[in-house]
Amino acid sequence: MPNTTNIKELLESGAHFGHQTSRWHPRMKKYIFTKRNGIHIIDLEQTASLLDVACDFIRQVVAEGGKILFVGTKKQAQDITVEEASRCGMYYINQRWIGGVLTNFATIQSRIDYLVRLEDQESRGDFSRLPKKEALKLNKQIARLNQLMGGFKEMTSLPDAIFIIDPTKERIALAEARRVGIPVVAMVDTNCNPDEIDYPIPANDDAMRTIRLVSSKIADAVIEAKAGEVPTEEVETPEAGPEEAEIPETTEASEAPVEEAPEAGPEEAEIPEATEPTATTEEK
Repeated sequence: MPNTTNIKELLESGAHFGHQTSRWHPRMKKYIFTKRNGIHIIDLEQTASLLDVACDFIRQVVAEGGKILFVGTKKQAQDITVEEASRCGMYYINQRWIGGVLTNFATIQSRIDYLVRLEDQESRGDFSRLPKKEALKLNKQIARLNQLMGGFKEMTSLPDAIFIIDPTKERIALAEARRVGIPVVAMVDTNCNPDEIDYPIPANDDAMRTIRLVSSKIADAVIEAKAGEVPTEEVETPEAGPEEAEIPETTEASEAPVEEAPEAGPEEAEIPEATEPTATTEEK
């Protein structure tokens, strides 16, 4: 299997920028390369290697007929989650996580069935025979249910694996997955606990470029498995030359305020020279 990604791609997307050193999780220490200007720098060699391992696992699951649930409800990840999950034909949740999606799936399934019945009635023109006020109310219900469950309304059984962007924010989804025994692939920033994740991918989970890069690699793995590519067991660690692994002298801040959800590109956000970088809405 070819290398899924390389360090240059990760570096250009800003995947190496972690959180402030005061807001880190000690168990992420093994994935941290250094710290600069009060910001932890993630070891991209490990990121590339673990991303390959995660994609290899996704290929294996999909090749065996399994389904993947993409979860990304933070502002930066919502549109990307929809795009990549739709591109590879998998389920997604990009709005609020509904409690019990995994642990109380029977009840969630009943609401999905109700949504499907309403959509069938609307398509047959049954709403035209109802009073306008009642028809408007039912249309609002359809819109609300589709917003919450539209990404997985065709999911008739529990997924075989879950891909999570920012498990700290999606702690309920992570807890439910662990409770029902569903393997979890997740992007873990320096404020996450990687021991709770089956296939952690240490990377900046606040930069849209990084989220898009990692999500696209997961989606590509799904597409390759559907096309009949047989995954291999051994995963080669991408080779990085000194010029690729070097952290640039002018470092860049990875995060973006949740309200504006800008891309945290290399030229858009620089790590301030001050010892304490400005905290974002996510309190990074």
